[in-house]
Amino acid sequence: MAHRWTNDLSRADITPEHIYMNRRQIMAGLAGVGLAGIAGQAQASQGLTPNSWDDITNYNNFYEFGTGKEDPARYASALTTSPWTIKIDGMVDRPGEYALGDILSKMTIEERIYRFRCVEAWSMVIPWNGFELSDLLDMAGVQDSAKYVAFETLYRPDEMRGQKFSTIDWPYVEGLRLDEARHPLTIMATGLYGKDLPKQNGAPIRLVVPWKYGFKSIKSVVRITLTDRRPPTSWNKLIPREYGFYSNVNPKVDHPRWSQASERVVGGGLFSRRQDTLMFNGYESQVASLYKGMDLAKNF
Repeated sequence: MAHRWTNDLSRADITPEHIYMNRRQIMAGLAGVGLAGIAGQAQASQGLTPNSWDDITNYNNFYEFGTGKEDPARYASALTTSPWTIKIDGMVDRPGEYALGDILSKMTIEERIYRFRCVEAWSMVIPWNGFELSDLLDMAGVQDSAKYVAFETLYRPDEMRGQKFSTIDWPYVEGLRLDEARHPLTIMATGLYGKDLPKQNGAPIRLVVPWKYGFKSIKSVVRITLTDRRPPTSWNKLIPREYGFYSNVNPKVDHPRWSQASERVVGGGLFSRRQDTLMFNGYESQVASLYKGMDLAKNF
């Protein structure tokens, strides 16, 4: 498949690194922690006192390390990320255990500046380093009968303490249609902000699908399976009413507990206004053809 990726974002659009990594404080301020607290966060959002990489406290979801927003940064240091292999199996010509080092030696790693949107109605622009998933699928040789791509996260309870609890049916799994997986926007990310992926952000390799909500971009991938049947996905299994298989960013489809019609840009300043959510997170011209004729309210 020809690489057709084009980018309408520039480095000027990127959410500053210290704001991305400190979005716990930023979102706390936006939620209303008091004028003095908000003013302090607004000052931080102006970039006046950026934190070092080692000092930052993440605010993200990685339930393998706990359900608290700070748990991934607190506990992910226990994760062993080298050596790392990805098992590729199912409907492929060359199934096997692929060492990450061997994969990377054959890939062209490039920076992709993508919009990223969470279901909690906030958004950022993040520079990812990675390669197109389609290139990895070509390495394994996808058979004609394959229609879907299933992904699986590492299962290692001794290192991923959250897996000791039945919050989710472990291991975490996700899936895409094959045409979605082969789209040039879909990448396997190995870094962000010009650095290797932090462990709490899905090291050493994760999926990034920028026109879908963040939870579709599965972290710490250890298995990729080609199949002719739609694979189960963790959040759809857990709460099907709230999380569908497709999970495309669609402002016309509300989450049952909140509206998806607008979003707030993290780091936009103290009095930043909410802005309209863009269909497919702003990638409508590139990906809308994948869903031609589908009812996107039914197939959410």
